[in-house]
Amino acid sequence: MEQKSRLRVTLITGRTIDQGVGKEQGKVSEVYRDNVSICYIDPSDLKKLGIKEKNNVLVLTEYGSVVVKAVRSLRAPHPGLIFMPYGPWANAVMNPDTHGIGMPSLKGIPGEIQSAQEKPMLSLQELLKEQFGK
Repeated sequence: MEQKSRLRVTLITGRTIDQGVGKEQGKVSEVYRDNVSICYIDPSDLKKLGIKEKNNVLVLTEYGSVVVKAVRSLRAPHPGLIFMPYGPWANAVMNPDTHGIGMPSLKGIPGEIQSAQEKPMLSLQELLKEQFGK
């Protein structure tokens, strides 16, 4: 099987207005899913990997991997830096250790991204089942 090209990146997570709006609609709503199952990527990095906006992309860290939709970052240039809104999809690739303070590290997570057109993005229920076996 052909090895896909990967790009080393640093993952930052955080709140967005759209994530908050989706959360108000309910965590099982399409609005929520569409606003948190995404990854903002620098346009030059999208080009390097041959990824088009709204294509599936695989985000990998030492803590896990998840397929999300690629979104062209409007805050470029920031090659090598990706942003994911808080939510279950970002949680799948974050360090679960809270370092004794009750809060995981949400910024500066080393990782990689690659095109994942052939892989489906999981629904919230599928993602939770994969992560927790329930």
